[in-house]
Amino acid sequence: MSTSKQGSLRAIWECGYHRGSGNNDGEGEFKAQVENTSTSKAEGIEGAPQLWTLPLFEMCSKMARVLWGCLLLWNLHISPAYSMYPGIKARATQRALDYGVQVGMEIIEQMVKKRDLPNLNGSESLEFLKVDYVNYNFTNIKINAFSFPNTSLAFVPGVGIRALTNHGTANISTDWEIKSPLFRDTGGADLFISEVYFTGNVILTRNNFGHPILKLQDCHAQVSHADVSFSGELSVLYNSFAEPMEKPILKNLNEMLCPMVTSEVEALNANLSMLEVITKIDNYTLLDYSLISSPDITENYIELYLKGVFYPLGNLTDPPFSSVPFVLPDRSDSMLYIGISEYFFKSASYAYFTAGAFNITLSTKEITDHLIRTSQGLGNVLSRIAELYILSQPFMVRVMATEPPLINLLPGNFTLDIPASILILTQSKNSTAETIVSMDFVASTDVALVILGQRLICSLSLNRFRLSLPESNRSNIEVLRFENILSSILHFGVLPLANAKLQQGLPLPNPHKISLVNSDIEVLEGFLLISTDLKYETSLKQQPSLHGWESLNLISGLWRGKPAP
Repeated sequence: MSTSKQGSLRAIWECGYHRGSGNNDGEGEFKAQVENTSTSKAEGIEGAPQLWTLPLFEMCSKMARVLWGCLLLWNLHISPAYSMYPGIKARATQRALDYGVQVGMEIIEQMVKKRDLPNLNGSESLEFLKVDYVNYNFTNIKINAFSFPNTSLAFVPGVGIRALTNHGTANISTDWEIKSPLFRDTGGADLFISEVYFTGNVILTRNNFGHPILKLQDCHAQVSHADVSFSGELSVLYNSFAEPMEKPILKNLNEMLCPMVTSEVEALNANLSMLEVITKIDNYTLLDYSLISSPDITENYIELYLKGVFYPLGNLTDPPFSSVPFVLPDRSDSMLYIGISEYFFKSASYAYFTAGAFNITLSTKEITDHLIRTSQGLGNVLSRIAELYILSQPFMVRVMATEPPLINLLPGNFTLDIPASILILTQSKNSTAETIVSMDFVASTDVALVILGQRLICSLSLNRFRLSLPESNRSNIEVLRFENILSSILHFGVLPLANAKLQQGLPLPNPHKISLVNSDIEVLEGFLLISTDLKYETSLKQQPSLHGWESLNLISGLWRGKPAP
């Protein structure tokens, strides 16, 4: 150790020694030494305590202040990470795993029919034929049929998902080639393997970008029996010594199985790393679906934590408010539960407001057409109003949100309050626009929800309309003239346009080619709960993203997913 390092360590040790470790005795002793030192120096007494003790005390005091300052800064630095709560939670139950076994067998069956297994080759001695060695090579190995009657998936608390299958069987066809000092031949063969056993734990984690990552741990695979039947002109001869060939085949198969499965998992991870965890919703916003932590796993479910936050297009700055924790109810009747927090919707409100999506300008013709087309029974009355107030002179209505709309999720009640201002402008030919009237209002709306396909569709209905007029304008006859029609414009003009935009919906997180069925939506305190079952559909078309895992080909080397922009 260098002298400087030794000096630093000695200084730190001396700080602890002289300052004491839980009482003030050390400090009292130190003060006595300082006093004695001063007296001794004045009197010139030999052997007095060294004067370096006083600077050491000052150094210790400064060091303590520095350490406390660093600790404070560190706490400030890490506090946002600890306060980050998910905007979306997704919980899969045992029912989802049971359905996954059924779907998984269908997917595996499609996979194996399209894939050749790795070649098998080696060398064996045939003592009963007095042949020193026979080199064999099995190529073009294909699985024609298989059966895994006892397959299950189960949660392992705090670990992952355990996959288990036993008593499996498979029929395999292959081409073969044999070389020995006495002969050389080629042909075909059928291989029947039985008592196939496999178990392993699938671990789900995340990488630094929030992509899901799978790992296979504690893999164990074994094939107990293999029967080989050769075909060809000399099949009778080859079948007579087929039994000695079965042992090396079993040995090779058992050595290959776990590495093969691990290779598939690694290849799947290569595709998962290209999933779009940040998705463009429209021309205004992006939605971040990235995982913010590893999942929680109990004996009954696995729960994923997604960031679930909206951003204005081109701006990935987090909104100026924090997410808050919420807890999904303890249920297991459905395969999947999705909790969407109030923070999710508030971030959407803030992002759309920041991007200017809540600013709407309607022309005279748009207002007239929309009022007459959507008013139904009130058509004649509104048509008359339009003739009196709208068609008398061309003008525009401009509605602008003054703040992000306020979101409130209470049990059974989802409301959206929109604070905004409304301007009525007129513009003659060859002149600039002139404001006829300007006023503020708050539109309180109820939000209705429905799931269509893989999207959450929202629609607004006007609940209350509170108009706020400047004092100077309250006696203005022009203001009073337009006051009654403003509510109609909002009700029959602006909200229908907003609902038309909302029909695009918000994409829900769902796995590859899995649709949501038997879905139910509940509004609870601070979050929305979606309870749903799952259905695998091979014809379902989705885009490659975390909320729709299209193009996840589970065969190595055939990945078709595209990287996120």
